[in-house]
Amino acid sequence: MTNAPASSLVGYARVSTTRQNLDRQTDALGAAGAQKVFADKVTGRTMDRPQWAACRDYLRPGDTLLVDNLDRLGRSTLEVITTVTELTDAGIVVQSIAQGTLDPSTATGRLMIGMFAMLAEFEVDLKAERASSAREAAAARGQHTGRPRKLAKSDAVRARELRDQGMSAGEVGKVLGCSRATIYRYLAT
Repeated sequence: MTNAPASSLVGYARVSTTRQNLDRQTDALGAAGAQKVFADKVTGRTMDRPQWAACRDYLRPGDTLLVDNLDRLGRSTLEVITTVTELTDAGIVVQSIAQGTLDPSTATGRLMIGMFAMLAEFEVDLKAERASSAREAAAARGQHTGRPRKLAKSDAVRARELRDQGMSAGEVGKVLGCSRATIYRYLAT
């Protein structure tokens, strides 16, 4: 009789921005039986995902990695396929709540991984195109798009006046309650 460690069902969740909430994914992973869940709040377009690295270090051969959807593993088809293949080669089973168990060692498994990853990438690209069109339409109407302005127009005028009086950008920022970098941006326009 061997004392091999029992396999684990390990969850990984990711949202793209700090404004999004991980609760739906973590609840679904917990309900599906994940014994440990790692979660990142970072865009899938970057490879700097600290909790993904911790999850990957935690996983052992025989474990199952559970994700809500394949797009949580990356945003490009190549990245998802590569990740699933690397995990499978390391003896880790990849399972998605939305897509089921994926086996890249079979032709059908590779096809399914590729199709789901391409659909996820397509959805991300469509969302970016729609957002870009909405920004262009708003700009054409003279509306501000993007993050709210830090300073009102009157504050921007005041910043210029204070700067002309000899105050440094840092001092102007303290007076107006914003950073030196913000002051430089407003003074450049």
